[in-house]
Amino acid sequence: MSATTADAVRSEYRELAEQVRNAGLLRRRPVYYGIKVTMTILGLAAVWAALFVVGNSWAALGVAAAMAVVFTQVLFLGHDAGHQQIFKSRRANRIGGLAVGNLLTGLSFGWWVPKHNAHHTHSNQIGRDPDIGPGVIAFTADVARSRHGAAGWLARWQAWVFFPLLLLEGAVLHISSVQWLRRRGRPALIEAALLLVHSVIYFGVVFWVLSPLRALVFIAIQQGLFGLYLGCSFVSNHTGMPVLAADDNTPFAQRQIVTSRNVSGGRIVTFLMGGLNFQIEHHLFPSMARCNLRRAEGIVRAFCTEHGLAYRQDTLTACYGQVLRHLYAIGHGADDPKPPWALAAAA
Repeated sequence: MSATTADAVRSEYRELAEQVRNAGLLRRRPVYYGIKVTMTILGLAAVWAALFVVGNSWAALGVAAAMAVVFTQVLFLGHDAGHQQIFKSRRANRIGGLAVGNLLTGLSFGWWVPKHNAHHTHSNQIGRDPDIGPGVIAFTADVARSRHGAAGWLARWQAWVFFPLLLLEGAVLHISSVQWLRRRGRPALIEAALLLVHSVIYFGVVFWVLSPLRALVFIAIQQGLFGLYLGCSFVSNHTGMPVLAADDNTPFAQRQIVTSRNVSGGRIVTFLMGGLNFQIEHHLFPSMARCNLRRAEGIVRAFCTEHGLAYRQDTLTACYGQVLRHLYAIGHGADDPKPPWALAAAA
């Protein structure tokens, strides 16, 4: 892209931002978040209370599933706090993030924020977006080609095992949090203390109410479904969308739009995904309150139409199909046959 074209795109984005600002969509929404935080915390208290009510019985496994859902909803608040959406001050948002992250769900807010900010700054950019970097799943062709043996076998089969592997995502996030806190040492003592308090209460209550076997099964179900729900909420947003080279200099607005997709489905999907279904609007305006994203959709869509930018929106099932096809192609290479689900869809 030439310097002139890039300057034009940046100028157009400034016009879009001004339009969004004039519509009042960048203002804080204290009443909305006051209600949202209160209802979410009450939901968390309710599932813990339900565990005491059902007691030492296998019915507690149903509570584990409900707790997985509520934990994810709590973390959506941490996501909003990390983007400075809830409170006016960074300090207040950090305190809120530490409360819902470290204390209530056992995940390090301090570890997640810079990682997630890097993703926003370099969305789907090789070597710069940590969400597509090396890991169990190969999200780029270079990573897949570099793998041999068992890792290479997993890369070829990753589309088939991707969603089952998300059951381990919760454990991976907890481990990553602890590893980051150990590397940080003394500067992270407050975070470590909050994480320790969470662990003592979580494991203490579960093993106090349930027998050892039921407690272990409860934890496996709760953490597994928590990881699955959280992973499913994030993976639909960028996986399968264009991947940019490490030296790509596409302007901010265009980069966010072409690498993101929205998920249709109305208010139910918005609730289930914590507003992440409006991924394009969220990436263009990360500090925009969750409840304003739906109102911004029409403005952003009109902007994309006017400037010839593809505005991608699909159903949730279509998004997951694209995710699986992308992972299959990455693992097998362009010359391999399409996976069975792609053939079935084509038929």
